[in-house]
Amino acid sequence: MNQPSTPILYDSHMHTPLCKHARGTPEEYAAVAARRGLAGIIFTCHNPGPSPDWSPQVRMSIDQLDEYVEMVAQARETWHGRIDIRLGLECDYVPGIEGWLEDLLSRADFHHVLGSIHAPLDYYRDAYDHGDPFAFQQIYFEHLAQSAESGLFDTLAHPDLVKNVFPHNWRLDRLLNDIRRSLDRIAATAVAMELNTSGLHKRIREMNPNPTMLAEMKARDIPVVLGSDAHEPGRVAADFLPALNLLADIGYAKASFYLDRQRHEVDLETARNSLRP
Repeated sequence: MNQPSTPILYDSHMHTPLCKHARGTPEEYAAVAARRGLAGIIFTCHNPGPSPDWSPQVRMSIDQLDEYVEMVAQARETWHGRIDIRLGLECDYVPGIEGWLEDLLSRADFHHVLGSIHAPLDYYRDAYDHGDPFAFQQIYFEHLAQSAESGLFDTLAHPDLVKNVFPHNWRLDRLLNDIRRSLDRIAATAVAMELNTSGLHKRIREMNPNPTMLAEMKARDIPVVLGSDAHEPGRVAADFLPALNLLADIGYAKASFYLDRQRHEVDLETARNSLRP
């Protein structure tokens, strides 16, 4: 049996208790990352919203941003030389929020910024769900393209999350042309997209995105970043081996991650060999 190689892979999507629906300290996440053979982890807790009533139950308040930055910095110091811990942010995108996010992202040195269309949240449903699931899914993919074109994000998170809002009305064949048009626009921006392993535990139990959409991403040479979307320490790097195998089956040779908002690539086979159970 081959011995694990030098750690090279990052888990680029995880949370802290400040988002109010995660548990465990950053140090506890780092301990799991070390056991699983990661080189590093990037915390990407949910961004403060532009108003106090903007889904406050799933995100830190603006007054907690400094606490978040300090929390990650302390863990980075504690684990220095063992696990590389970086500061990121997961930012909800809707048209018109660009100014708020530009200001927010200027307040700290973020290493990786995720852009997310959180279709299940009330503020998004209230604005865009008018009783037609297909139209709702179409506007989601329009917004996904707009989020890439905003220039705010390094990676687009869980890029078919909308399928879990109306799972019984999810018809990929019907939406494929909308998805392709969205991906054409995303590819023109050079923004990466995430393969999010937490999708295996959602209403439609498959990674986000689904394999068909992932193949369309590969056809356009869109880079892929791995994220567990961990909301508790045991989920760090969860299902990364199946994710790497899926990428290889689709035709990818490399996976990506961001440090200092610059994209780095790792060979899939080397990444596989670096992981531990």
